[in-house]
Amino acid sequence: MTAYKWADLDRETLRSLLPGAVVVIAVGAVEQHGPHLPTGTDSLIAGVVTERAADRAGVPVIVAPAIVVGASDHHLPFGGTISLRPTTLLALIGDVLNCLAAAGARKVLLVNGHGGNSGLCHAAASEASSRLGIAVGHLDYWHLLPAAPGHAGEFETGLVRVIAPHLVGEVKPRNAPAVPYQVEGITMHSPEIWAAIDGFTDDPSQAEVARSRERLDHIIAALSTCMREFERSS
Repeated sequence: MTAYKWADLDRETLRSLLPGAVVVIAVGAVEQHGPHLPTGTDSLIAGVVTERAADRAGVPVIVAPAIVVGASDHHLPFGGTISLRPTTLLALIGDVLNCLAAAGARKVLLVNGHGGNSGLCHAAASEASSRLGIAVGHLDYWHLLPAAPGHAGEFETGLVRVIAPHLVGEVKPRNAPAVPYQVEGITMHSPEIWAAIDGFTDDPSQAEVARSRERLDHIIAALSTCMREFERSS
């Protein structure tokens, strides 16, 4: 066996394994995902792809407890959202990385499941690697696919239908929402944009289980390759 769960191991086993293993942490969120998906969608998907990829990596991987609440303040107006301030999440990730390094970890990979966490994962990884002298990588799981997905639309609805179909509520077709304004070359953030699209970006009724299962398999295979190559890197 080369994949382990941190919480299942005793301190002596961890001490022996950590110097030669990749420690992976899923970083998720608890936020509204429209009227049809669970608020834990991001944490659910990030956790599943992280654990399944670890099982397939073929090198020593330790799955640390996930960080399940992220930075999601822009979803608060819709309800159902639990969010950390960006500074709080940055400090939380930093504290976890401190502990991993103190326990003997030399390589850590953050697997992010929420767009609002992306910059914070990048900043936490960069700061910790400089301060602690360990290798810290991070990736957004959806970037392992050729096209970027939307929020709570066809892509995420399909993945949850594959992973936990009982959590998907009634899905109604919707027309493409009208976005108030966009400036080419700029990633726009505004309450008006989120309100205009009602908190989800595209039509969830277009989700197909077969296509979504293929996407999930692709993500897991690509992530397992990332873990394997990270473990073998200097």
